[in-house]
Amino acid sequence: MGASLLLALTAGMLGAVNPCGFAVLPAYLSVLVAGDAPVARALRCTAALTLGYVAVFGAFGLLLAPFAGFLGPGLPWLTMTFGVLLAGLGCWLLAGRTLPGLATAVRAPRLTGSTRSTVLFGMAYAVSSLGCAVGPFLALVVSAGRAAGPAEAVALFAAFAAGMGVAVGVAAVAVALVRQSVLARMRRAGALAPRIGGAVTLAAGAYLAYYGLYEHRLRTDPRGALGDPVVAAVSDVQRSVSGMLGQVGIVPLVVVLAALVVVGWTAARSGRRRRAPAEAEVDAR
Repeated sequence: MGASLLLALTAGMLGAVNPCGFAVLPAYLSVLVAGDAPVARALRCTAALTLGYVAVFGAFGLLLAPFAGFLGPGLPWLTMTFGVLLAGLGCWLLAGRTLPGLATAVRAPRLTGSTRSTVLFGMAYAVSSLGCAVGPFLALVVSAGRAAGPAEAVALFAAFAAGMGVAVGVAAVAVALVRQSVLARMRRAGALAPRIGGAVTLAAGAYLAYYGLYEHRLRTDPRGALGDPVVAAVSDVQRSVSGMLGQVGIVPLVVVLAALVVVGWTAARSGRRRRAPAEAEVDAR
């Protein structure tokens, strides 16, 4: 069982940077930058993103796997749709607009402040990743869990979720720390942060839509789609990141995540201590 748990952890960790959904991770991180997310919020958003991601994979593994042949042809179109929506969000931020709030029912929920919207983002991340990541999930988590029993199945599913959450959490907390410690002290850079995040989100959404089209071409014209230079270039980066994560392993990532959280907590506490005398002086006046 120990080996199966390790494999499930690794599958979840590598699932965060799968070829199909690889562009979603920088888009998510760029939205955190644009929203000036502190470490606590980055952790909360990562937990919500992971929940949405593994909910889709769990539903697919338990309920939809028998219909995979029927659902498969539609996945590229879902990937393209999500890519277009991401690109639209990128254009919104690039124009200098802030992320929509919850002021009216018509507006979209604020991604960096709403757990519900981040869960939905994670579900879209999972849908765009199904074509590449569901195979290892079904083989390492669902099949092994069914063979071992209900308790072991739950443990394997939790390990898969933990692996995905740790991989995304390290990146999210690191970005939140950089945003707080560097960009927040630079007014001009801080004002540019939403535009920078918008540019990254636009590029990620455009690539995701392009990748969905590439997946569709693979199904309809495999020979014509192979060797696509754009997909090949991004795939090289994805393989490098995936290989690095595979070599590092889950334990060092957990240590790094814990260290980043401690650094963020210490910095936040020091900031509150520095602000307290100034606030007390203002109150005295």
